[in-house]
Amino acid sequence: MTASPQPPATPPQEPIARPWQQSALLALIAVALVLGIAWAYARSQSAYPFYGSVVNQPGPALAFSGTDGHGQPWTFQPQGQATLLFFGFTHCPDICPLTLKYLGEMRARLTPEEREQVKVLFVSVDPERDTPERIREYVEFFGEGTGVRVPEPELSQVAQGYGVAYGKVPVDGPLEYQINHTTATYLIDASGYTRVMWDYTQLPDVDRILRDVRYVMNNPRDVSAARSEPQRTAAQLTAAQLTAGVQP
Repeated sequence: MTASPQPPATPPQEPIARPWQQSALLALIAVALVLGIAWAYARSQSAYPFYGSVVNQPGPALAFSGTDGHGQPWTFQPQGQATLLFFGFTHCPDICPLTLKYLGEMRARLTPEEREQVKVLFVSVDPERDTPERIREYVEFFGEGTGVRVPEPELSQVAQGYGVAYGKVPVDGPLEYQINHTTATYLIDASGYTRVMWDYTQLPDVDRILRDVRYVMNNPRDVSAARSEPQRTAAQLTAAQLTAGVQP
Protein backbone atom coordinates (compact mmCIF):
# COMPACT_ATOMS: atom_id res chain seq x y z
CA MET A 1 0.00 0.00 0.00
CA THR A 2 1.42 3.35 -1.02
CA ALA A 3 1.56 5.98 1.69
CA SER A 4 -0.25 9.25 1.00
CA PRO A 5 2.03 12.26 0.55
CA GLN A 6 2.32 14.31 3.70
CA PRO A 7 1.59 18.07 3.66
CA PRO A 8 4.57 20.31 4.32
CA ALA A 9 5.25 21.04 7.96
CA THR A 10 4.98 24.76 7.30
CA PRO A 11 2.47 25.98 4.73
CA PRO A 12 3.98 28.22 2.04
CA GLN A 13 3.69 31.88 2.83
CA GLU A 14 2.38 34.49 0.43
CA PRO A 15 5.04 37.09 -0.45
CA ILE A 16 4.57 40.22 1.58
CA ALA A 17 4.32 43.37 -0.48
CA ARG A 18 6.59 46.12 0.68
CA PRO A 19 4.67 49.24 1.75
CA TRP A 20 6.82 51.58 -0.33
CA GLN A 21 6.29 49.43 -3.42
CA GLN A 22 2.55 49.55 -2.87
CA SER A 23 2.71 53.32 -2.45
CA ALA A 24 4.69 53.75 -5.67
CA LEU A 25 2.23 51.56 -7.57
CA LEU A 26 -0.77 53.42 -6.17
CA ALA A 27 0.84 56.75 -7.05
CA LEU A 28 1.40 55.63 -10.65
CA ILE A 29 -2.21 54.43 -10.90
CA ALA A 30 -3.53 57.68 -9.42
CA VAL A 31 -1.48 59.79 -11.84
CA ALA A 32 -2.65 57.67 -14.78
CA LEU A 33 -6.30 58.14 -13.77
CA VAL A 34 -5.92 61.89 -13.32
CA LEU A 35 -4.10 62.30 -16.63
CA GLY A 36 -6.61 60.08 -18.41
CA ILE A 37 -9.56 62.15 -17.25
CA ALA A 38 -7.75 65.39 -18.08
CA TRP A 39 -6.85 64.06 -21.52
CA ALA A 40 -10.44 63.08 -22.33
CA TYR A 41 -11.79 66.49 -21.37
CA ALA A 42 -8.99 68.54 -22.97
CA ARG A 43 -9.13 66.54 -26.19
CA SER A 44 -12.80 67.41 -26.56
CA GLN A 45 -11.98 71.11 -26.14
CA SER A 46 -9.12 71.29 -28.69
CA ALA A 47 -9.78 72.46 -32.24
CA TYR A 48 -6.46 71.10 -33.56
CA PRO A 49 -6.31 67.28 -33.87
CA PHE A 50 -3.20 66.70 -31.76
CA TYR A 51 -1.59 63.27 -31.85
CA GLY A 52 -0.62 63.64 -28.20
CA SER A 53 -2.84 64.23 -25.20
CA VAL A 54 -3.90 67.86 -24.84
CA VAL A 55 -3.06 69.59 -21.55
CA ASN A 56 -5.22 72.56 -20.61
CA GLN A 57 -3.00 74.14 -17.97
CA PRO A 58 -4.41 77.12 -16.04
CA GLY A 59 -1.01 78.77 -15.52
CA PRO A 60 2.60 78.67 -16.72
CA ALA A 61 4.58 75.46 -16.27
CA LEU A 62 6.47 74.91 -13.05
CA ALA A 63 9.86 76.63 -12.75
CA PHE A 64 12.62 74.76 -10.92
CA SER A 65 16.36 74.71 -10.31
CA GLY A 66 19.08 72.06 -10.37
CA THR A 67 22.61 71.38 -11.62
CA ASP A 68 23.48 71.15 -15.31
CA GLY A 69 25.88 68.73 -16.96
CA HIS A 70 28.86 70.97 -16.22
CA GLY A 71 28.12 71.11 -12.51
CA GLN A 72 26.78 74.66 -12.70
CA PRO A 73 23.57 75.97 -11.10
CA TRP A 74 20.75 75.85 -13.61
CA THR A 75 17.19 77.18 -13.57
CA PHE A 76 14.33 76.21 -15.85
CA GLN A 77 12.25 79.23 -16.78
CA PRO A 78 9.78 77.77 -19.30
CA GLN A 79 9.42 80.80 -21.55
CA GLY A 80 11.14 81.85 -24.77
CA GLN A 81 11.59 78.41 -26.36
CA ALA A 82 9.44 75.35 -26.79
CA THR A 83 10.64 72.57 -24.49
CA LEU A 84 10.37 68.78 -24.75
CA LEU A 85 10.53 67.71 -21.10
CA PHE A 86 11.15 64.11 -20.02
CA PHE A 87 11.85 62.59 -16.59
CA GLY A 88 14.08 59.50 -16.66
CA PHE A 89 17.39 58.02 -15.48
CA THR A 90 20.63 56.96 -17.12
CA HIS A 91 20.52 53.30 -15.98
CA CYS A 92 17.14 52.86 -17.66
CA PRO A 93 17.27 49.76 -19.90
CA ASP A 94 14.74 50.72 -22.55
CA ILE A 95 12.15 53.51 -22.25
CA CYS A 96 14.53 56.39 -21.50
CA PRO A 97 17.05 55.74 -24.29
CA LEU A 98 14.25 55.11 -26.78
CA THR A 99 12.51 58.33 -25.75
CA LEU A 100 15.66 60.39 -26.28
CA LYS A 101 16.34 58.57 -29.55
CA TYR A 102 12.91 59.44 -30.98
CA LEU A 103 13.08 63.04 -29.75
CA GLY A 104 16.48 63.34 -31.41
CA GLU A 105 15.08 61.98 -34.67
CA MET A 106 12.22 64.46 -34.50
CA ARG A 107 14.56 67.43 -33.93
CA ALA A 108 16.74 66.28 -36.84
CA ARG A 109 13.75 66.74 -39.17
CA LEU A 110 13.29 70.36 -38.13
CA THR A 111 14.92 73.14 -40.11
CA PRO A 112 17.99 74.79 -38.50
CA GLU A 113 15.81 77.80 -37.68
CA GLU A 114 13.17 75.59 -36.04
CA ARG A 115 15.76 73.71 -33.98
CA GLU A 116 16.76 77.00 -32.40
CA GLN A 117 13.20 77.28 -31.10
CA VAL A 118 12.93 73.82 -29.50
CA LYS A 119 15.07 72.22 -26.79
CA VAL A 120 15.09 68.77 -25.20
CA LEU A 121 15.24 68.76 -21.39
CA PHE A 122 16.01 65.56 -19.45
CA VAL A 123 15.49 65.57 -15.67
CA SER A 124 16.96 62.62 -13.77
CA VAL A 125 14.73 60.81 -11.27
CA ASP A 126 17.82 59.02 -9.91
CA PRO A 127 19.96 61.75 -8.32
CA GLU A 128 21.59 59.13 -6.08
CA ARG A 129 23.48 57.58 -9.03
CA ASP A 130 23.18 60.13 -11.83
CA THR A 131 25.99 62.66 -11.57
CA PRO A 132 25.83 65.85 -13.66
CA GLU A 133 28.64 64.57 -15.91
CA ARG A 134 26.95 61.21 -16.46
CA ILE A 135 23.65 62.90 -17.30
CA ARG A 136 25.36 65.22 -19.80
CA GLU A 137 27.13 62.36 -21.59
CA TYR A 138 23.92 60.33 -21.66
CA VAL A 139 21.79 63.10 -23.17
CA GLU A 140 24.42 64.21 -25.69
CA PHE A 141 24.75 60.65 -26.99
CA PHE A 142 21.27 61.06 -28.49
CA GLY A 143 21.77 64.57 -29.86
CA GLU A 144 21.46 68.11 -28.58
CA GLY A 145 19.76 68.52 -25.24
CA THR A 146 20.13 69.58 -21.64
CA GLY A 147 20.35 67.13 -18.75
CA VAL A 148 19.67 68.27 -15.21
CA ARG A 149 20.13 66.78 -11.75
CA VAL A 150 17.68 67.96 -9.09
CA PRO A 151 18.34 66.73 -5.53
CA GLU A 152 15.74 65.39 -3.15
CA PRO A 153 13.37 66.55 -1.74
CA GLU A 154 13.11 69.20 -4.46
CA LEU A 155 12.96 66.50 -7.15
CA SER A 156 9.84 64.99 -5.61
CA GLN A 157 8.13 68.39 -5.62
CA VAL A 158 9.11 69.09 -9.22
CA ALA A 159 8.05 65.67 -10.46
CA GLN A 160 4.68 65.79 -8.76
CA GLY A 161 4.16 69.33 -10.00
CA TYR A 162 4.31 67.90 -13.54
CA GLY A 163 2.20 64.86 -12.69
CA VAL A 164 5.18 62.49 -12.64
CA ALA A 165 5.47 59.55 -10.23
CA TYR A 166 8.63 57.51 -9.63
CA GLY A 167 9.96 54.96 -7.14
CA LYS A 168 12.81 52.50 -6.63
CA VAL A 169 12.37 48.80 -7.40
CA PRO A 170 15.04 46.40 -6.04
CA VAL A 171 16.65 44.08 -8.60
CA ASP A 172 19.25 41.33 -8.40
CA GLY A 173 22.65 42.28 -9.75
CA PRO A 174 25.17 45.11 -9.55
CA LEU A 175 22.63 47.87 -10.17
CA GLU A 176 20.73 46.98 -6.96
CA TYR A 177 17.63 48.88 -8.08
CA GLN A 178 15.76 50.20 -11.07
CA ILE A 179 13.18 52.97 -11.09
CA ASN A 180 9.56 52.83 -12.14
CA HIS A 181 8.47 56.21 -13.42
CA THR A 182 5.91 58.03 -15.52
CA THR A 183 6.93 57.74 -19.17
CA ALA A 184 5.30 60.85 -20.62
CA THR A 185 7.11 63.54 -22.59
CA TYR A 186 5.70 67.05 -22.12
CA LEU A 187 5.67 69.79 -24.76
CA ILE A 188 5.84 73.26 -23.22
CA ASP A 189 5.33 76.18 -25.58
CA ALA A 190 7.36 79.39 -25.85
CA SER A 191 4.87 81.17 -23.59
CA GLY A 192 5.57 78.70 -20.80
CA TYR A 193 2.41 76.56 -20.98
CA THR A 194 2.34 72.77 -21.07
CA ARG A 195 0.28 72.04 -24.18
CA VAL A 196 0.67 68.37 -25.11
CA MET A 197 2.08 65.16 -23.70
CA TRP A 198 2.89 61.85 -25.38
CA ASP A 199 3.34 58.44 -23.84
CA TYR A 200 6.52 56.69 -24.95
CA THR A 201 4.45 54.23 -26.99
CA GLN A 202 3.47 57.15 -29.27
CA LEU A 203 6.99 58.41 -29.89
CA PRO A 204 7.96 55.98 -32.69
CA ASP A 205 5.54 57.87 -34.95
CA VAL A 206 8.03 60.70 -35.36
CA ASP A 207 6.10 62.40 -38.18
CA ARG A 208 3.02 62.90 -36.00
CA ILE A 209 5.14 64.11 -33.08
CA LEU A 210 6.75 66.58 -35.48
CA ARG A 211 3.37 67.92 -36.57
CA ASP A 212 2.34 68.51 -32.95
CA VAL A 213 5.61 70.31 -32.23
CA ARG A 214 5.37 72.55 -35.28
CA TYR A 215 1.79 73.49 -34.48
CA VAL A 216 2.68 74.45 -30.90
CA MET A 217 5.77 76.35 -32.06
CA ASN A 218 3.61 78.42 -34.40
CA ASN A 219 0.67 78.78 -32.00
CA PRO A 220 1.89 79.52 -28.46
CA ARG A 221 -0.50 80.67 -25.79
CA ASP A 222 -0.96 84.44 -25.63
CA VAL A 223 2.31 85.81 -24.21
CA SER A 224 0.69 88.77 -22.47
CA ALA A 225 -1.68 86.41 -20.66
CA ALA A 226 1.20 84.16 -19.66
CA ARG A 227 3.17 87.05 -18.22
CA SER A 228 0.17 88.31 -16.25
CA GLU A 229 0.03 85.07 -14.27
CA PRO A 230 2.59 84.38 -11.53
CA GLN A 231 5.35 81.89 -12.33
CA ARG A 232 5.05 78.87 -10.07
CA THR A 233 8.06 77.32 -8.37
CA ALA A 234 8.41 73.93 -6.69
CA ALA A 235 8.70 75.57 -3.29
CA GLN A 236 5.29 77.23 -3.73
CA LEU A 237 3.38 74.00 -4.24
CA THR A 238 1.22 72.98 -1.30
CA ALA A 239 0.74 69.41 -0.12
CA ALA A 240 -2.76 69.36 -1.56
CA GLN A 241 -1.54 70.55 -4.95
CA LEU A 242 1.12 67.83 -5.03
CA THR A 243 -1.36 64.99 -4.50
CA ALA A 244 -1.33 62.72 -7.56
CA GLY A 245 0.34 65.44 -9.61
CA VAL A 246 -2.72 67.70 -9.72
CA GLN A 247 -1.92 71.11 -11.15
CA PRO A 248 -2.85 74.10 -8.95
